[in-house]
Amino acid sequence: MNKRVVVTGYGAICSLGKNTEEIWDSILAKKIGYTYWEHPDKSVKAKYFGRINFPLELQVFSKKILKNMPRFAKLGLMASREAISMAFGSSQATVVSEYYEPKDCGVIFGTGWGGIDETIENNDLYVNTGFASTLSNLFAMPSIGTASIALNWNLRGYQNTPSAACATGSISIGDAYERIKMGKAKMMLAGGGESILGNYGIWTVDILGALSKEQVEPKNACCPFSAGRTGFILSEGAGVVCLEEYESAKSRGANILAEITGFASFTDAYDMTAPAPDLAGRVWAIKDAISDAQIMNEDIDYINAHGTSTQLNDLNETLALKEVFAEKIYNIPVSSTKSYTGHLIAATGAIETIFCIKSIESSIIPATINFHEKDINCNLNYVPNEHMRKKVKRTLNINYGFGGSNSCLVIQKADE
Repeated sequence: MNKRVVVTGYGAICSLGKNTEEIWDSILAKKIGYTYWEHPDKSVKAKYFGRINFPLELQVFSKKILKNMPRFAKLGLMASREAISMAFGSSQATVVSEYYEPKDCGVIFGTGWGGIDETIENNDLYVNTGFASTLSNLFAMPSIGTASIALNWNLRGYQNTPSAACATGSISIGDAYERIKMGKAKMMLAGGGESILGNYGIWTVDILGALSKEQVEPKNACCPFSAGRTGFILSEGAGVVCLEEYESAKSRGANILAEITGFASFTDAYDMTAPAPDLAGRVWAIKDAISDAQIMNEDIDYINAHGTSTQLNDLNETLALKEVFAEKIYNIPVSSTKSYTGHLIAATGAIETIFCIKSIESSIIPATINFHEKDINCNLNYVPNEHMRKKVKRTLNINYGFGGSNSCLVIQKADE
């Protein structure tokens, strides 16, 4: 079958902005999306978080749908609306069915921790009073985001809700790509969302020692690949792309923004939080994605790295890139956009896929900001502190997650 899979729309929301353009403009202006916040539990060391501090514009959605939705799913609905509007010229609930049969359209929207905040709130209320929301079960259901997106636009084809921690968003897009490539769907919305704002949710990540230890200076809070990095920033947000089969998109006159040409995912099977020291899962993911795209290593113009600002990830990621590309890696720009957004967990792979597309569109490779001090073991071209202007045709989006998940997408310029 091997159908071509193209991107016709994308949408995102995070602390840097309520849509993709606001977020991208913030990145170009080198703004950071995380701020100081004092956790009420003094045992929590982390002090910087990427929280969305503006009101969510939800009035355009049905109250019937919204009443079932935890915050991560609402963010996903907003990102999906932007993607649908870009792809079809309207965000009306019936717009997709003007071009496709509902059974040919699906949703893959993943999450790591889903509605954990709302679930805990309802549990506490029930324990203390004997009452809670009658929708408590739905708030706790990870697939509520997928279901709500499908319901809003009557997308009645394949649906799934991956949960692979920080690789979730890119795996969602990869799975959707493969559905369309095999001829099992004509249009898919794919991405991920996350919102962990509650005390317990934050504490569970902080207690692992994964969050940034910086207490004072925001520019030191997230500094991927820099020697003084101390952990990642927990952020909330969502990212969604609209994927279509190339001939179907072309026949309806869609604006083709980019093409997904390769995907691979492998597991470490080593540890629940630490990356495998043999690098195998990471190396296989990159090599197989490039092979799937039927290109050579030297065809890659830019790599959007996972770049979490943790000691272990950034070192292992650098070593994996060296193993795959050998000496050629020193000629490929590698940057981490988490230096702006923080870490959106399940949404990170989706929003960083969008950043790859924006790099292709604008011929701008975003810098890794907050790069203060060179690490002798992390010695690639991380595009430190200043954006790079370069024609970009093909990019890699690489993401890894707790539990040993490794994923890689190849995104390239639309070539009709």
